[in-house]
Amino acid sequence: MLLYTNATLGSLTLQNHLVMSPMTRNRAIGNVPNELMVEYYAQRASAGMIITEGVSPSPNGLGYPRIPGIFSAEQIAGWKKIADAVHAKGGKMVMQFMHCGRIGHTLNLPAGARLLGPSAIAAAGEIYTDAEGMKPNGTPQAMSEADIKSTVEEFAQGARNAIAAGFDGIELHSANGYLLEQFIRPNSNQRTDPYGGSIENRARFVLEVADAAIKAIGKDKVAIRLSPYGVFNDMPIYDAMGADYTYLAQQLNARGLLYIHLVDHSPMGAPEVPDAIKAMFRSEFKGTLILSGGYDAQRAESDLAAGRADLIAVGKPFLANPDLVARWKAGAPVNAPDFATFYTPGAKGYTDYPVYVAS
Repeated sequence: MLLYTNATLGSLTLQNHLVMSPMTRNRAIGNVPNELMVEYYAQRASAGMIITEGVSPSPNGLGYPRIPGIFSAEQIAGWKKIADAVHAKGGKMVMQFMHCGRIGHTLNLPAGARLLGPSAIAAAGEIYTDAEGMKPNGTPQAMSEADIKSTVEEFAQGARNAIAAGFDGIELHSANGYLLEQFIRPNSNQRTDPYGGSIENRARFVLEVADAAIKAIGKDKVAIRLSPYGVFNDMPIYDAMGADYTYLAQQLNARGLLYIHLVDHSPMGAPEVPDAIKAMFRSEFKGTLILSGGYDAQRAESDLAAGRADLIAVGKPFLANPDLVARWKAGAPVNAPDFATFYTPGAKGYTDYPVYVAS
């Protein structure tokens, strides 16, 4: 089966066509990667490539409790242990950069950090804080052009830090309602300056971040995640979405990014990403295309064989099955994920899922 054969991603050779999706797990106490996280990622190193949980390039981006950063020497050292452990088992690893933007609360931010967004518009819904439980999403400060410039540089420095930590590349999280997507979407971006209005303006920040990361570490190490038709974190569908994401696909292709990772959360109840949108990305973007969204082994093999995608990313199956590749290959039963422990601190529901032993 194609799924279990080696895959080429830029200059990298992956041990199979399966990618472990980025999944926030909230185990980074003090926002620093730790030994428990080393164990978690090393357990799953049989994936062709691992995309880390969302990692903030800035103290301002730490919207959730216990998510890791990549802006301090201690964080770089912690991530280096993780990258080394995965590489030692033959895996490849990309760090996902997730600046939460307006999805957050000041109770989750370190001293001196600010809740920022393209416009001073709070997202609907609530967010968990360790200090006071559930709270409404905070109202962000609208970013000044100086804020935008400094944030772009934070992404660039984060990219340099990720490579210093031994990572094979970075993925810009421009999906799921976080800062980069907040600039793209007209409901969260109501600016009247060069970063708001037309899609050329709303995409400007994302493309500036991509350009800065490319300048810092090279286009062969920079990728992006997008969620057209995603509605998570108060991102409603709008009429021009197809045209807007076509523009993005064309601009990202012109930059020669390593890959585009498309999110389809319809298996979790979100609107389905139309096949026409997936086909548009396949046509407009000449680099590697990763598809995700409720895949099992059979559907993954089918989409690879049909040329709809170059790699397939899966989340919860890897979360609950550190040996997922071996299980799928053998047609073995899989563990069910424990939803109650997705975001709790500690090893339970994190590193204690059993591996399969044939009877």
